[in-house]
This record gives sequence, structure tokens and C-alpha cells, in this order.
Amino acid sequence: MTIRIERPLSPHLQIYRWTLTMALSIVHRATGVALYFGTLLLVWWLIAVSSGPGAYAAVQSFTASWIGRLIAFGYTWALMHHMLSGVRHLVWDLGYGFKPAEREWLTRAALIGGILLTVLLWIVAYAIGGGR
Repeated sequence: MTIRIERPLSPHLQIYRWTLTMALSIVHRATGVALYFGTLLLVWWLIAVSSGPGAYAAVQSFTASWIGRLIAFGYTWALMHHMLSGVRHLVWDLGYGFKPAEREWLTRAALIGGILLTVLLWIVAYAIGGGR
């Protein structure tokens, strides 16, 4: 016969409400993982550059496809978002931005800034001829 011990459940599900800061904390971790895999694609491109015209043409045909550009766009966003979230965490490590209004402002700035920087970077890239 086993005796069941009643232990309290973790209160996080009953007490805390979902916030943008909590969601972007998870997104920050996910973008870190995405950057790892995206960097593998960057390494593939660098190896192809050093391997010769045939390998380079194969990689370029992939990156010129719609799926390749979508992956590159996602990689760019992950990089920009992760960078700005890192700045947000640096501000917190310095002891600033813990008041609710400041915390929400930093979180929104990281989210909107990541999107704006990504779009701006792609506009500039296409403007200088990288989108042909």
C-alpha cells in the first residue's frame, strides 16, 4: 500500500498571466537555436565559395529560390531580434528597466526594432543590387 503525498502545484499556471516579456523570452531562445541552424547554411555557402564554380552555383540556385530567400529573411530577422533582445538583457544586467512600463517598452522596442531592421536591411540589399 502506497501513501500519496499531496504536494502543492507550481503556482505559475494559476497566478501569472501571459505577458509579451514572457513570450519574447521564449522567442529569444528560439532565435538562438534558429541562428545555429542558419549559420550552418552560411558555412555551406562559404565552403561552396572555396570549392569552385559548380558548388557555388548549386548554393546560389538554392538561395535564389523563394524558399532560400524566405530562410535568409528569417535568418536575418532572427539575427536582428536576438541582437536587440541581447541589448535588452544587457540593460537588465546593468540594473535598469525593471519597472513594468520600462520592461514593456524595452520588450516592444526589441520586437518592433527587429522587424524594422530586417526590412530596412533587405531594402538596402535589394537597392544595391543584391536581389537580382
